[in-house]
Amino acid sequence: MTAEDYLSGQVLLIDKPLHWTSFQVVNKLRWELKQTFKLKNIKVGHAGTLDPLATGLLIICTGKMTKQIDTFQAQIKEYTGTLILGSTTPSYDLETAINETFPTAHISSELIEDTTKKFMGDIQQYPPVFSAIKKDGKRLYEFARAGEDVEIKARSVSISEFEITKIDTSAQLSTGSITIDFRVVCSKGTYIRSLAHDFGKALQSGAHLSALRRTKIGAFDVASATSVEDFIKGLNNQSI
Repeated sequence: MTAEDYLSGQVLLIDKPLHWTSFQVVNKLRWELKQTFKLKNIKVGHAGTLDPLATGLLIICTGKMTKQIDTFQAQIKEYTGTLILGSTTPSYDLETAINETFPTAHISSELIEDTTKKFMGDIQQYPPVFSAIKKDGKRLYEFARAGEDVEIKARSVSISEFEITKIDTSAQLSTGSITIDFRVVCSKGTYIRSLAHDFGKALQSGAHLSALRRTKIGAFDVASATSVEDFIKGLNNQSI
């Protein structure tokens, strides 16, 4: 593609790598496009943030297609992931260390399956305090990292599918933990970290997210996405 193609507007499907923020992906691609095509500036944005510890589908829009970002953000999303029952962390994932442990001896496969039904349909969910949502001009994670308490309002989200794909109890006797793999189809604004946290509570235990991957946004599938590295290689081949 030419510089004009990117300026006119393109939708790029990127498989976000682990530990990168969504903004880092945007900044990297913008810089590479500017360098390759000798552009002073080009609009580049993403349609839906992924946490640094999540991987998977990130829709990147360039040029005039950035006007469509809100449309892409509003589409249904699918995630796969892993949660650990029996312990919690302040961030609801592995960004922070375990702060509490809970019993899991009462938890059976049947109870796990039955509990998923409580989270189907329209539900109220509190976003994690370790999130980029703004309150009073500050990101929630800024309050959290400063040790400041902040009031968070619940939001309505919708979960159309919540499937348990694997239950591993091999470590339950030694560590008290149960590992669960899952697949979720949900609306815009759903926090899977909060879902994991609330799922643990509903089981009268605790839980935190240990892995997360976004696999679909609307009709877009991560199977069609390219890595940041391969996208850059493609640009370099164009400039030769």
